[in-house]
Amino acid sequence: MTFPAGARPRASFVLLLGAMAALPAVTTDLYLPSLPVVADDLGSGPALVQATITGVLIGGAIGQLITGPLSDRYGRRGPAMIGIGLHVVASVLCALTPGIWPLVALRVIQGVGNAAATVTAMAVIRDRYSGAGASVLMSRLMLVIGVAPLLAPTAGGLIAGWWGWRATFVVLALVGLALIPVIARALPETLPPAARRREPLGATFAGYGYLLRDRQFMALALIPGLGLAALMSYVAGSPFVLQEGYGLSETQFALLFALNGAGLVLGSQLNASLVKRFDPIALLRVAIPLATALGVMLLVLVATGTGGLWGLIAPLWLLLSVNSLVLPNATALALTLHGERAGTAAALIGALQAGVAGTVSPVVGLLGGDDVAMAGVILAAVLASLVVFLTAGRSYRRGRPDIGDADPRA
Repeated sequence: MTFPAGARPRASFVLLLGAMAALPAVTTDLYLPSLPVVADDLGSGPALVQATITGVLIGGAIGQLITGPLSDRYGRRGPAMIGIGLHVVASVLCALTPGIWPLVALRVIQGVGNAAATVTAMAVIRDRYSGAGASVLMSRLMLVIGVAPLLAPTAGGLIAGWWGWRATFVVLALVGLALIPVIARALPETLPPAARRREPLGATFAGYGYLLRDRQFMALALIPGLGLAALMSYVAGSPFVLQEGYGLSETQFALLFALNGAGLVLGSQLNASLVKRFDPIALLRVAIPLATALGVMLLVLVATGTGGLWGLIAPLWLLLSVNSLVLPNATALALTLHGERAGTAAALIGALQAGVAGTVSPVVGLLGGDDVAMAGVILAAVLASLVVFLTAGRSYRRGRPDIGDADPRA
């Protein structure tokens, strides 16, 4: 049985958690088609405008590190609503910003705020499920999260076309305002007072030290970060690569972006089916090397110009689809190891994802922002995840049984 008896999640529960987890993705993707326009309007180059994407990721890393221990101490719902409130304020200020540097700073604050929604969603999952059950639920969340790359760029392009790029931030503020009362009314408090950590707040934050010393946890927590770095390198680089390098219009870019988003959704739903038959660790042993091989293919094709636009799109679509098997399985396995501090563990996983992705993705712009730069950074990220997996794999056999053999209902 994938889920404990009587605990199969309702569709409304999955939809709510998905909406919370998707808030950072919507914050990024709604704004993507406007990047070239923002560069012109604020007198900036591609690398600095891409830093407004990086700012959300870096802020997300900081926000998750703060929110995680607080949610272990004070419960899940309160920190989530406060964080989303900060997201609303930052979004309004982004709409009013006079220059590129204030926009970068406000995007960091925006990331700090909406990170609370992501941490809470992951912690709630671990409060109720673990192992394969958690992996299935996280894959189902990808169906909801996948709506962001499917619809948000198109919606963002239309909003910017009608009212200007600043209007996208007004919409993001309205999204946050709509989410807060829904959380207050519909999200169950999955961490009752008796289960909350009672030590001083400083000791609660010291739980990060405990997690950092766990090699197996850290390997599994770092792999999703590298996978997200590959994804965000594509997200940050694609508006310039596809619109300026390949001459696509905003509408064509949005449609192509949606096609790749469909690959993410299909891959995650395939994972939800596969994890019912195979251990999550077994799926990682196949998906990570396959993603690396596709990364090599992608770089070779764009560097030689083979296939033109389709030489870029076809291997990229396959890579992103396979990559969507890596993130939920590695995340679920890492969370399974530390259910007693699920909020802190979820925060560290999320912070590594945002921090690694935020550090790696701007390299695309620094290397020139073309298709070869984007493909090279994507390959470097998936190759690093393979190295981490192979190196840390030895720890699966030392001092602790392979978590892939654990009871998924544990």
